[in-house]
Amino acid sequence: MTPAAPASPVPSASNPAPATAQPPFQYTPEYVAFLNQSLATRTPQEILEWALISLPGLVQTTAFGLTGLAILDMISKIRVKQAMAEHPVPLIFIDTLYHFPETLALANKAASHFSAPLQIYHPVGFSTSEAFEAHHGKELWKADADVYDFLVKVEPGRRAALENNAQATITGRRRSQGAARATIPILEIDNSVTPAMLKLNVLATWGYDDVWKYIQENGVPYNELHDKGYKSVGDWHSTAPTAEGESERDGRWKGQEKTECGLHKDYFKMRSSYLAAKKRKVAQRGDADEIVLVDEVQVLTSS
Repeated sequence: MTPAAPASPVPSASNPAPATAQPPFQYTPEYVAFLNQSLATRTPQEILEWALISLPGLVQTTAFGLTGLAILDMISKIRVKQAMAEHPVPLIFIDTLYHFPETLALANKAASHFSAPLQIYHPVGFSTSEAFEAHHGKELWKADADVYDFLVKVEPGRRAALENNAQATITGRRRSQGAARATIPILEIDNSVTPAMLKLNVLATWGYDDVWKYIQENGVPYNELHDKGYKSVGDWHSTAPTAEGESERDGRWKGQEKTECGLHKDYFKMRSSYLAAKKRKVAQRGDADEIVLVDEVQVLTSS
């Protein structure tokens, strides 16, 4: 599946948007707990207004699900309200090469609708699923799900964070999505990367119906697949419509115990799984793997 041509201008891994590097800001668990007490009484719009002036290196990474789109709309409205000349946070889209065509079309449509330059990141070294499979094999998500997730989602996400000097990222996770997300705070520390980053779960307290109501009332563009029974949309090979009575993420990885794609798992554990698999592959083939990841040359240490 060949990805749709991105809207112009489009910063990317080879041409990232300008980002001013800030010294890493240290957040203690005690301070984040204090902030969460205050943020718990704020509306999502108030949380975003606070974040835009309080969190250095803030970015939004989204696959243009309903929650990410609602947040993007809120940021756009803050931009208008405060007469900002440009979209205030880098907008990052991880193109796994296995998105639905509807998702790719929506990414470009949303970037245009909100006048938000879109940064698109692919798996390192590849821009089509055909080229990716020629190197890594077909249906890698079945052969080794962790390695697949690392290559198409985690590593591009980490590369995007490094190139944008990100210190905090806006996510679309909500407690109502259940599983590992059921108890997420509004603001949390991700210690799986060094230096640690913050995750801002702006709509942590909202349910699916709250988000859908916001989308409808504000005329926010959304994925056409939602009108076909898909409540949560990811890669085409691991996404199915949800039946009546199922929760919104029941259509993801049906028949598996898996509930997360890797972006919200421990980065260094995912990286270690990939490097071990790569070592086995090189030993079997008897030659070096020419794909080199950014943190294989830029050494990062686990905290």
